[in-house]
Amino acid sequence: MSYRIHVVETQATFTVEAGETVLDGALRAGVCLAHECTFGGCGTCRVQVVEGAVAYEDFPMALTEEEAATGAALACQARPTADLVLSVARGAEADIPAQRVTAVVREVGWLGPDVTHLRMELPEDIALQYAPGQYMKILLEDGTHRSFSMASAPQGNAVDFHVRRIAGGRFTATRLPTLQPGDRLEVEVPHGSFSLRKEDYRPLLMVATGTGLAPIKSMLESLMDDPDCPPVSLYWGARSAADLYLHNEIAAWGERLYDFQYVPVLSRAEDDWQGRRGHVQQAVSQDHGDLSEHAIYLCGSPNMIRDARQTFVALGAQSPFIYADSFTFQHA
Repeated sequence: MSYRIHVVETQATFTVEAGETVLDGALRAGVCLAHECTFGGCGTCRVQVVEGAVAYEDFPMALTEEEAATGAALACQARPTADLVLSVARGAEADIPAQRVTAVVREVGWLGPDVTHLRMELPEDIALQYAPGQYMKILLEDGTHRSFSMASAPQGNAVDFHVRRIAGGRFTATRLPTLQPGDRLEVEVPHGSFSLRKEDYRPLLMVATGTGLAPIKSMLESLMDDPDCPPVSLYWGARSAADLYLHNEIAAWGERLYDFQYVPVLSRAEDDWQGRRGHVQQAVSQDHGDLSEHAIYLCGSPNMIRDARQTFVALGAQSPFIYADSFTFQHA
């Protein structure tokens, strides 16, 4: 048995065979659907089921039961049980085409115990364009790639990254430690649908863990000194104070952002820590009884994003205004 899939925005049609996912069928037919991790952890392939129904072998981490009840689905895991009409939200990935270029390493240094600051520059004849929140693919010699979010707002042809070193990582544990200024890397940029939506006109709630701060930093830098900047609350979760690698810098952002609140939260805090303890999503729920008016950006571990979605929806957050980017580290 096969099912017919129709995409509203592009008018694309394709078939999905029994046992295939929506993404399987789209890729086989040459139909472009945004995707990244392919195992339900990142949420990049989120679509809206307008007509029809889907099922899952294992319910994906990047989707809540409440969201699924409203028709949200993840194409990489959803298996049709009927013909489908899908709506695909138009995001940054559709607006700015990716280009493959050679980037030059300009700076490499430590930000924290296991986080490297990497700064690269694209050739002068390339117009570097990306939406704050998007990521770059670093292409490796074996044909694979590693994905890292831009940690700086678009400005010129230089871009910053916060790269967490992963034990045994093909790039972070081998290539990254040997990089020197002047080295060249093949890259592809931009990618990803996680980006700042200024058109929402809502107070911003930014929630990050670890280097999930990187795309959030890119977004907030793009809002600095903007007279239309909405109120911003940033909750950053880490294990210890040493992992808050931009703590002092963030504390000064309030001078350039409107009504800025910064709340660091430690899950394994030392005895002398005077700030918040526990999980970052719990701190948000303690401070905000009603999230129905917020635009919410989540970036970090899949577990945090899953729990935060469930917690925040229970506090009135509206699913169309919850944007997430899950760092799964499968490409470390």
